[in-house]
Amino acid sequence: MKISDEGLALIKHFEGCRLEAYLCPAGVWTIGYGHTRGVKDSDVIDQEAAEAFLIEDLEEFEGYVNSMTEVALKQHEFDAMVAWVFNLGPGNFKESTLLNRINYGPLSDVPFQIQRWNKAGGKVLEGLVKRRAAEAALWKGEDWREHV
Repeated sequence: MKISDEGLALIKHFEGCRLEAYLCPAGVWTIGYGHTRGVKDSDVIDQEAAEAFLIEDLEEFEGYVNSMTEVALKQHEFDAMVAWVFNLGPGNFKESTLLNRINYGPLSDVPFQIQRWNKAGGKVLEGLVKRRAAEAALWKGEDWREHV
């Protein structure tokens, strides 16, 4: 399964695009739309490179969601999970109660589990609260933009 334009829009909205390397709230060098692999302090890219990094990164994160989920997801559910894993990483997903609820139920608990992950560096961040609310809404097939 591949992410839809709606899932891509959510990721782009919350990641934003920065063409110069910066330290994210978790202290990781980042560039473009949340790209971290190989990024150094002084890196600078153009918009075309940012889009290319995003496409490359999304293929990787789609793969994680496809390989770890044992049930068929609807497109909006898949989109929400790719956005979540893109932000939090496959290790967190693999070990999460969230993945357990997706695979073994109850699915009604998934939105709550999505929203539990709202901290960076041990602190609740308003941006993560909004992002998790948007991902939970997308999971439910609702308009995520109402949570921006």
